[in-house]
Amino acid sequence: MAEERSGAVTMRGNPMTLIGHELRAGDKAPSFTLVGKDMKPITLDNFKGKVKIIASIPSLDTPVCDAETRRFNEEASKLPGDVQVLAVSMDLPFAAARWCGAAGVDKVATGSDYRGAKFGESYGALIKELYLHARAIFVVDKNDKLVHVEYVKEVANQPNFEAALEAARKAAAA
Repeated sequence: MAEERSGAVTMRGNPMTLIGHELRAGDKAPSFTLVGKDMKPITLDNFKGKVKIIASIPSLDTPVCDAETRRFNEEASKLPGDVQVLAVSMDLPFAAARWCGAAGVDKVATGSDYRGAKFGESYGALIKELYLHARAIFVVDKNDKLVHVEYVKEVANQPNFEAALEAARKAAAA
């Protein structure tokens, strides 16, 4: 049974329970297998040797997630070439492909955790009550060590973009 963290985040002020252990900077990034827009598996190993900004989001089809993913897409072109941005949600791969096409998002990879929510659990970001991911940012260095972690307390709020981007730049320069 996975750890449960009652009241770890709120959704429009309502306390929610997160399933999984809370990760911290310095931890090894848990491995994962997601489903990409092309229905092919995406794993942590796909990005070996790169710095990863992993954005855990509830759904691309919501205003806050839409704005967050568009912002990361815009910022991605300003980051060093060895930085990859990945947005992870429970959205079906077909929905992610449709959304990315309509939004013109081409620099952020999307991964679906719909097959069992294992990413959500291993990253401590699965909302028990909604079976969606909480909003969280994980910056992982080239050696798969977490260098920045932010679980956004109120899921309807944006993450601290500047802190995540700075952590990614520092990891890329190391």
